[in-house]
Amino acid sequence: MEKILDVKNLNVDFSTYNGTVHAIRGVDFHLNSGETLAIVGESGSGKSVTVRTVLQLMAKNSKISKGEILYHDEDLLKKSEKEMDDIRGNKISMIFQDPMTSLDPTMTIGKQVAEPLLIHNKVSKSDALKRAEEVLRLVGIPNPKARMKDYPHQFSGGQRQRIVIAIAIVNYPEILIADEPTTALDVTVQAQIIDLLKELQQKIGTSIIFITHDLGVVAGIADRVAVMYAGKLVEYGNVDEIFYNPQHPYTWGLLDSMPTLDTDDQNRLNSIPGTPPNLLNPPKGDAFAPRNAYAMEIDEEEQPPFFKVSKTHYAATWLLHPDAPKVEPPKSIQERFEKYQEMLGGSVK
Repeated sequence: MEKILDVKNLNVDFSTYNGTVHAIRGVDFHLNSGETLAIVGESGSGKSVTVRTVLQLMAKNSKISKGEILYHDEDLLKKSEKEMDDIRGNKISMIFQDPMTSLDPTMTIGKQVAEPLLIHNKVSKSDALKRAEEVLRLVGIPNPKARMKDYPHQFSGGQRQRIVIAIAIVNYPEILIADEPTTALDVTVQAQIIDLLKELQQKIGTSIIFITHDLGVVAGIADRVAVMYAGKLVEYGNVDEIFYNPQHPYTWGLLDSMPTLDTDDQNRLNSIPGTPPNLLNPPKGDAFAPRNAYAMEIDEEEQPPFFKVSKTHYAATWLLHPDAPKVEPPKSIQERFEKYQEMLGGSVK
């Protein structure tokens, strides 16, 4: 698989009245051609800041203190604003979380979908509007020719999200960044948007970075999953490895808090106790240690490195050190592991 995006040792700080917030602390990940990478974590873990930095859509008080973002081996952080304007919305596009803040209430939908074409391509206005109609049809807007004359408030929430997706894909980008695109939608519409993204990926061949706090959504779309906590990646692997053989206690907590088909009114969902650390003063050791029932003394003193679980699976937890005591993960995680063993014919230890 061709690696088209490679983020290396990314560090992003925010200047505030109280001091410097170290929001992103040495993040590394890559995206392969044609795949979907999901980045998962609680609100405030740094997911959105990470992907906004890729496009340099950053807050005025933010600063990249270290790192590289290589797109086809060219560092985006060394590009001029004009060069980035040629990339944004053209080669790399982004779907934002709230369509009502992404869409201009004073412009018709047709003009908004056609706008990226007119900016990035030498096409006539009539050709751009024709392409806009085709793309609106592609994302499932009924009667697109007539509806191109309508305004955002005349559409439902799910339809507005489809329009935002249409704007993002109208130039057939190589990379599509979806920042929590289903958060404000009901479960049925969420499933429709996930199916739409998968269908579009097959039709136009784009690679997707999918940002979410909901691991349940990830199962239906991701090839690989990166779990993020307190500005760092703590575990990554393919989707089956993360769902059925997770190794980091934070991933255990996320999965253990998810409802399943067996969950009923009598079963209380588990939660992860405590709160994330204050990144004005990041902890010396493992940031998850204060919330980790399995934490050891070394967790307070030293950040764990990534330990290799398989060729594609790594987790940053001292529990994987050869000298660490063996612990029993939550029952729901053990059950997932048993299913994983069955899937692989009992070959996992």
